[in-house]
Amino acid sequence: MEGTVAGARRSLEELFALDQLLSSEELEIAAVVRRWVEEAVKPSVAEWFESGELPARELALELGKLGVMGMHLDGYGCAGLGAVAYGLACLELEAGDSGIRSLVSVQGSLAMKAIHAFGSEEQRQQWLPPMAAGEAIGCFGLTEPDFGSNPAGLRTVARRSGGDWILNGSKMWITNGHIADVAVVWARTEDGIKGFVVPAGTKGFVASPIHHKLSLRASATSELVFEDLRLPADATLPGGIGMRAPLTCLGEARFGIAFGALGAARDCLRTAIDYSTTRIQFDRPIGGFQLTQKKLAEMALEWGKGMLLAIHLGRTKERGQVLAEQVSAAKMNSTQTSLEIARECRAILGANGISLEYPVARHMVNLESVYTYEGTYEMHTLVLGRALTGLAAFT
Repeated sequence: MEGTVAGARRSLEELFALDQLLSSEELEIAAVVRRWVEEAVKPSVAEWFESGELPARELALELGKLGVMGMHLDGYGCAGLGAVAYGLACLELEAGDSGIRSLVSVQGSLAMKAIHAFGSEEQRQQWLPPMAAGEAIGCFGLTEPDFGSNPAGLRTVARRSGGDWILNGSKMWITNGHIADVAVVWARTEDGIKGFVVPAGTKGFVASPIHHKLSLRASATSELVFEDLRLPADATLPGGIGMRAPLTCLGEARFGIAFGALGAARDCLRTAIDYSTTRIQFDRPIGGFQLTQKKLAEMALEWGKGMLLAIHLGRTKERGQVLAEQVSAAKMNSTQTSLEIARECRAILGANGISLEYPVARHMVNLESVYTYEGTYEMHTLVLGRALTGLAAFT
């Protein structure tokens, strides 16, 4: 019968002719990062996830040599590459694990971006070259125990004491926190919200790992506590005044997530496709059943649309024309699409879908966090609603 005739298998990238939208340099960058992930991450990541321990310092050094730490920034040892190249690197890293992409995103798009965009020249010279090399690790202290979606309500405060600053407060869910050499911390002052560069080991600064996580287990997640922490006057980020500064950094991180989440989805989808061609039920591969093919086709379609949107967003960003609402739209779409793909792929794998022998359940629970952080789906929905109506519905 015609329906049983085998046809040529197409990759997801071939199906949507994605390579035609990318330069040879971008394709090579993606290939280099993909090879590193295959060799350095995938053989061990299930063990890291299960143990809840990540060799972050060793990986940071390798990532520094790879050139992805702050790769979209200019100077100070950074590669100065385009937005799409950075996005593709995030995609390949998250195809390994969301925790690896988070390590790079927090380093480059949050901590390094804050110092690069808002720091003094002395701060840039001190921190950016070793951070680009992966020799120093940074974290970004904005989210607090009671203020996630409403960062403007933060309670961490800094007051003047002579020529110094005294910092008190806490931050929660901080990636890289207890392994960081430097924290970029946002606090309320009498002059408004300011950013501070806080070296690890400063008296009054305690960073503790958060345990009992069911998601992002291959990632260092921390609580930061500041108790009468004294900083010199030059610890402030001169340009980091007001909420615009941290929100600018968050926009950079959200852009990387728009690509990164699709990397996790691609790994799930590839796994499900391969599994469906070898798993035999009723004397035939389950991929030969119409219901399975319907699931795979619909997931591939959603993934492809997500990639087309992400690449278009990257090109818009490279022209300097990107809007915050556009980043919100891509972050919303990619995280929702990827989470739904991971859940459906888990179902295709049946009982094997919950095993760490396969990457799908690991990606699925990681994406539950990616769906939430850097702005929840609901908050980005309201960002788009405001853009469409001109009316804010946040309160």
